[in-house]
Amino acid sequence: MGNCCSDVGGGMAAVSGATSSAATGNQNDAVDMYLRSHGIHGLFSQIELSFSATSLRDRDVFSKSDPMVVVYIKERDGAINEVFRTEVVLNSLTLTWIAKYTITYHFEVVQNLLFKVFDVDTQYHNVEVKMLKLEEQQSLGEAYCTLSELVTKPNRSLTLDLIRREESVSSTHSQHCGKLTVHAEECFSSKSTADIILRCIDLESKDLFSKSDPFLVISKLVESGTSIPVCKTEVLKNDHNPTWKPVFLNIQQVGSKDSPLVIECFNFNSNGKHDLIGKVQKSLADLEKLHLGREGENLYLPTLVGHNYENKILNSKLLVDKFSETVQHTFLDYLAGGFELNFMVAIDFTASNGNPRLPDSLHYIDPSGRLNAYQKAIYEVGEVLQFYDADKRYPAWGFGARPIDGPVSHCFNLNGSSNYCEVQGIQGIMMAYTSALFNVSLAGPTLFGHVINRASVVACDSLSTGAKKYFALLIITLLI
Repeated sequence: MGNCCSDVGGGMAAVSGATSSAATGNQNDAVDMYLRSHGIHGLFSQIELSFSATSLRDRDVFSKSDPMVVVYIKERDGAINEVFRTEVVLNSLTLTWIAKYTITYHFEVVQNLLFKVFDVDTQYHNVEVKMLKLEEQQSLGEAYCTLSELVTKPNRSLTLDLIRREESVSSTHSQHCGKLTVHAEECFSSKSTADIILRCIDLESKDLFSKSDPFLVISKLVESGTSIPVCKTEVLKNDHNPTWKPVFLNIQQVGSKDSPLVIECFNFNSNGKHDLIGKVQKSLADLEKLHLGREGENLYLPTLVGHNYENKILNSKLLVDKFSETVQHTFLDYLAGGFELNFMVAIDFTASNGNPRLPDSLHYIDPSGRLNAYQKAIYEVGEVLQFYDADKRYPAWGFGARPIDGPVSHCFNLNGSSNYCEVQGIQGIMMAYTSALFNVSLAGPTLFGHVINRASVVACDSLSTGAKKYFALLIITLLI
């Protein structure tokens, strides 16, 4: 066997069989790799969007409009890129399109979606959809939403009013353009994961002066008979009775519990030419039976006898010390179950930030409207989390400052109230923060304990009422 395994640690590290995060555009590769190597779904989900419309405008004279949806993604730099087109549906003002768009949902990114509906002119009906020139088609309206806004809806459906571009910049309410409904479904054929601990006994020695350095490669068999590796264990040096760390296999990843798997035991060689010690062919269902029966399966080694290969049965055995099957729920499953993610923020008002009236201060409010470091942090984190909080009322505190005619406070309400700590929306946090800068004196020292205790009280109060909520506390501070 050649160098088909990881080159980490000279190829001796375990390799998960999960899909590479780079292939799906994940922005947290290291975290996602760690989660998947432990049998947990990563930070992203594949979402399938479907589209329907009602009461579209009729732009044709002798028939109804022939509508098509075009999907765009608006990037952070303002660039708008087309990513998908549905089919054209003839003569219909209320309809459902069949073509669906698959997009990777990222919790930590605000993904802006723009939908445009066009009436495709009759003369272009025989032209492939992807070849149509949109400037030659008539606009039926457009709508905008974020992917986070869509997936947080109870039924993952969002109905949007279609407007025309020239009407969107007008103060008049012009002709009604109909409605576009976007529905999201998470793409998963299986969320079940098998957690398996494998070991071998009485392995044969393949090294001349030491014991073997064994590792396992698990592969799935496809229809052509070819085996495709899905995961690899770590290498255990000088061990003829090895027990490897747990292996996590998603049922979807291998096909099904009854799909055949080839489990090969190799002796590691640093030159990449690993020696096959032995192998077995078993499905996940077979491995589960081995575990329940506490039995071992003898390895075999294909051996050339004459002109043919025969399977030589070895004394070495494969045993299954653990086999458990769990369902790994995704973040979107929790949202569908009614969970919310509540945002709380605490801001450092210690004197080490500098005089807020001077441009070199981290708290300086620029008259031009340019955000300071604290405002950027509030906005960039808040714009992600706001979609997961139903009432958008956020506890907001400051610490390390001296209110007017008072002692230094290590936890004060940012809105200036002595009774309640919440503000409305991200803009409410921004306004309370700006107001507090003119009503407190920066002091010190930098202590987090008081705001953490206050946040834990808020979370505990919610838990006592049975609310399905997680709380995220953002502490923004200057590190020296």
